[in-house]
Amino acid sequence: MRLSRYFLPTLRETPKEAEIVSHQLMLRAGMIKQQAAGSYSWLPMGFKVLNKVIRIIEEEQNRSGAIQLLMPTVQSADLWRESGRYDAYGKEMLRIKDRHERDMLFGPTNEEMITDIFRTYVKSYKDLPLNLYHIQWKFRDEVRPRFGTMRSREFLMKDAYSFDLDEAGATQAFYRMFVAYLRTFYRMGLVGVPMRADTGPIGGDMSYEFHVLADTGESAVFLDKRLVDKPIPPIDVDYRSDLTPIFKDWTSLFAATDEMTDEAGFKAAVEPEHQLAARGIEVGHIFYFGTKYSKPMKATVTTQDGQSVEVHMGSYGIGPTRLVPAIIEASHDENGIVWPVSVAPFEAVVINLKVGDAESDKASERIYDDLVREGIDALYDDRDMAAGGKFANADLIGIPYHLIVGPRGLKDGTVELKHRKTGERETLSLEAAVGRLKALIVPQRRDTV
Repeated sequence: MRLSRYFLPTLRETPKEAEIVSHQLMLRAGMIKQQAAGSYSWLPMGFKVLNKVIRIIEEEQNRSGAIQLLMPTVQSADLWRESGRYDAYGKEMLRIKDRHERDMLFGPTNEEMITDIFRTYVKSYKDLPLNLYHIQWKFRDEVRPRFGTMRSREFLMKDAYSFDLDEAGATQAFYRMFVAYLRTFYRMGLVGVPMRADTGPIGGDMSYEFHVLADTGESAVFLDKRLVDKPIPPIDVDYRSDLTPIFKDWTSLFAATDEMTDEAGFKAAVEPEHQLAARGIEVGHIFYFGTKYSKPMKATVTTQDGQSVEVHMGSYGIGPTRLVPAIIEASHDENGIVWPVSVAPFEAVVINLKVGDAESDKASERIYDDLVREGIDALYDDRDMAAGGKFANADLIGIPYHLIVGPRGLKDGTVELKHRKTGERETLSLEAAVGRLKALIVPQRRDTV
């Protein structure tokens, strides 16, 4: 992509309405535009990152055995009345009527609808286990939407729902999602720390939130620091096997939000050398709720001995539009965003320091074409403007690698490579530049480990 032909409306100044770093940088980097309170358009740069986040989520859900579908945004109120939640949900639900005066709603979640789909088609224990997921827009009428897409009214969610014959089967479904979530966040360059969460009136202990550590996080979190460096289950993990050992290994180390523990309890449970008190941003939640929806909605299957039993269900959520700012909160500096390669809008940018100079244009074009040919997601800054503005722009939008081409270096047949994360600079020959970039970038995609 040539930057001169791209739509990238960056801002020099920080908008006054932006309270946290990710909101500030997403506006400045031309990723989003606010359309109304808690409602945003995703501009090309932001949408590109969002799609990379979605792709990783889909790949790991599919790998775990979950099956993708798509449910409507607007739902009938009848299903919610059947579950008993229509009147109980509160003002966060956007209630509407169609032209026939039927009660409808803009879906804040999809437990009722997925249960209805299941009960319509699945009748036998032979069709279990089953995990269905979709990625769809949701609307919750927050009293005070804040922090950009971190807490907006309209947002994108990945919802997965598991259906099993009994609690034992549901437990294994829960473990599969636990492992899939560990892998999902790892592939985005994050450490998603699983923390025990409150199950509310349902009870039990099968509820975990995944938190990304960030100084600006919403929650105080307390954890054993060994979790941060713990090896993630590999790409070839067998989801058909018993995943109990992996779950027990990860949950054997202490991790909890301030809602589930206090500092005194944390210090009593963890050795001083392993204690880490930090801030966290919730980016995912997995939850077993048994027959909460299957019972009132009569979602049953026939067992081997001919009995009709209510299925056991679980719910597993990830917010892609929340993940994007969470990544920024965890990875930025004073100059802008520092994207992990796997979710960066572009993996590398070729910066032509002197547009119009024959040698600079020729070398820049050649390198850019070679990068594209080698499968690198590259941007070519071919704008006729001062070098300082180009450097500042590349830092702001957070592209991991900057390949700088100019007349001075070309006299010696060299270009300069800047590592956005560390600031390290390398001088490379024209011939070696593309190979060096590919060797740096490909392992950081984390799509083969």
